[in-house]
Amino acid sequence: MGKAASVLSVHEEHSADLSYDPLNEWQDGGNDHPIEEVRLMVDPFDNPNLPVLTVRTWLLGVVSCVLLSFANMFFALRANQLSIGTVCLQIITLPAGRLLAATLPKKDMRLPLTQWSISLNPGPFSIKEHCLITIFAGAGAGCPYAIHILTIVKAFYHRDIHPMAAFMLAQTSQLLGYGWAGIYRKYLVDSPYMWWPGNLVQVALLKALHLKEHRKRGTLTRLQFFLIVFITSLAYHTIPGFLFPSLSCISVLCLIFKKSITIQQIGSGLQGLGIGSLSLDWSTIVGFLGSPLATPATTIFNMMFSYLLGIYVLIPLGYWTNTYNAKRFPIMSSHVFDDSGRSYNTSQIISDGSFTLDAYAIRSYSNINFSIKLVLTYGLGFASLTASIMHVALYYGKDIWMAWNKSKECAEESVQDVHSRLMRNYESVPLWWFHILLVVLIALSIYTCMGFHRQLQLPVWGVLLACGISFFLTLPIGVIMATTNQAPQLTVFTEYVIGLMSPGKPLANLAFKAYGIVSMTQALTLLSDLNLGNYMKIPPKSMFITQLVGTIISTSVYFSTTWILLESVKNICDTTNLPPNSPWTCPGDNVFYTASIVWGLVGTKNMFGKLGRYSNLNYFFIVGALLPIPFWLLNKVYPDIKWLKYMHVPLIVSGVSGISSAHSVNYIMWGTTGILFNYFIYKKYNKWWARHTYICSAALDAGVAFMGIILFSALQAHNIGGIDWWGGIVGDYCKLASCPTDPRVEAPGCPIIS
Repeated sequence: MGKAASVLSVHEEHSADLSYDPLNEWQDGGNDHPIEEVRLMVDPFDNPNLPVLTVRTWLLGVVSCVLLSFANMFFALRANQLSIGTVCLQIITLPAGRLLAATLPKKDMRLPLTQWSISLNPGPFSIKEHCLITIFAGAGAGCPYAIHILTIVKAFYHRDIHPMAAFMLAQTSQLLGYGWAGIYRKYLVDSPYMWWPGNLVQVALLKALHLKEHRKRGTLTRLQFFLIVFITSLAYHTIPGFLFPSLSCISVLCLIFKKSITIQQIGSGLQGLGIGSLSLDWSTIVGFLGSPLATPATTIFNMMFSYLLGIYVLIPLGYWTNTYNAKRFPIMSSHVFDDSGRSYNTSQIISDGSFTLDAYAIRSYSNINFSIKLVLTYGLGFASLTASIMHVALYYGKDIWMAWNKSKECAEESVQDVHSRLMRNYESVPLWWFHILLVVLIALSIYTCMGFHRQLQLPVWGVLLACGISFFLTLPIGVIMATTNQAPQLTVFTEYVIGLMSPGKPLANLAFKAYGIVSMTQALTLLSDLNLGNYMKIPPKSMFITQLVGTIISTSVYFSTTWILLESVKNICDTTNLPPNSPWTCPGDNVFYTASIVWGLVGTKNMFGKLGRYSNLNYFFIVGALLPIPFWLLNKVYPDIKWLKYMHVPLIVSGVSGISSAHSVNYIMWGTTGILFNYFIYKKYNKWWARHTYICSAALDAGVAFMGIILFSALQAHNIGGIDWWGGIVGDYCKLASCPTDPRVEAPGCPIIS
């Protein structure tokens, strides 16, 4: 919250520059919002004359949503992932909106076959249009989970799936959240005690971008700064993106010790612990963990402490003590292995006709084995679930309970704050809209799973159980999110449950998770957007239409992009058969594929039950529940110790879990960059940080994204590779880092250990 407040203080310094005309604005009697942060940061008045859902909104919203969805999906399958957030489009659409306001003709256009007409140019580009475009584009910011299912089936299991089944799974799982959002908006949006802290940064950024800014001599405006950084990033990315891809990861120890397995395990930034590795590629820094410039310093310190503890203490300890036969397998791998140390051949344990587990085949072939990295990842995943619940209960339980009781009173007594009263001037979305949408989507979800020759393997009871879990979890998790800006990680919970109830069916496990946790997550996103709409005074029906259309468009683009890439890129995601320089390694989907084997194909009981090899990992549930208690007690006993206040046990437990798909070099560069900007620069050059940091992050993201798409379209799509030289390799020259060190295991390309 400290970083958000710093950004917002800049707005407060310039708030006098904002024009305020009482004749054209609704003004409430007083700012009586019960949350101080909201009172300080959100204006207690509204201008109803500002244009909202205009031609400009539709044009820029659709284009932004399509571009963001395409770019994020395009980069999600590449070795260096890049996730572009809404901040990037938020900044780009500002000059675009103003350009349209200056160039579009000021006349009305009549809609065909109706009496309605719309204005092509209703006046200056407004902050409400900009907010709605941001929400529209935000629908394309996150890849639908069902798209990962499509990739897993076609690229990893090498099986066909009906395109309409995959498409409907993606759409229905994304849209189910609208039903839960509509039912719970009374408690999670209308109540002033549900204030969604994360939205205050969006409010601040939007207002800062719409301030009238006059450039002082010797300085740059925010837009000028953005353009300079964007062009620089665009030009520079031709080097690591095409001419010198080895800059993405430089592992110094591997270049010196070319024949030592142990040293390369320690030094590799891609397949090892990453000591001495670095990167000069922005996509490596942001590819898996997001932009460090937009992450508070306290979060970065907690996550980096988690990384140091996990990668430099727990993994070496587990590996060199040969826990779970760790030396038979690579030290850092997201794949699963058979007892001989080779990659696990899932085709040997799958019944060809039914795509289910062949119990006899797995007994005759081999058990599934994890690398020590995966052992740590699953153990910490169990611990983070219980640690999150215990942490929230201890630190925020009393506040959440009071907020929930107050929200019920507000809902029952129609007690409203200034923003709710101002929003009463707009027509709300009828509840029956949400009810009809929910009934239709549940029916379509059942049809999706039961039709298409039941390819998705999830029975009717599975769909209804997933919907029930999502329905009951949305409210408590929503209360936590709306008051603390945190939420427990429940993905493992759904995998664990369906793995027990329906073992041997990988697609059933994946589909259950899509309808369970993903629809709940989508509901929370929609509720957060509705709250942002309240703060910015966006008419509710405009919000509903924008969210609905944006979700449908983004899901369609994600699906189309994935399908085209899966059909056009030969051996996509298959690292053993891809060319050495190919970027299409699908690192994120590797993790989902492994999860589908562990939880779906083999099942929870066979992996983590009494007879499972990894049953001891269940103790992590207990460890996670106990860990927050001593820190909470220390906070109570020693309230003046500052560093104790910033220790976040769930983040320390789960921070390193991203290593399941990320690499050591990603963490190292992400943490280094984040600490540099959000600690040192923030403390020494606070005004510069507040003015430029978010814009710098957006410009760097945009430059890398645009150049990546240009390089693919102009060169890589036509099989034109990079330059054949030492720096043209996509890798860090640490080939021995993935070698086993057990003398009984022989691996291709690895020396024999005597």
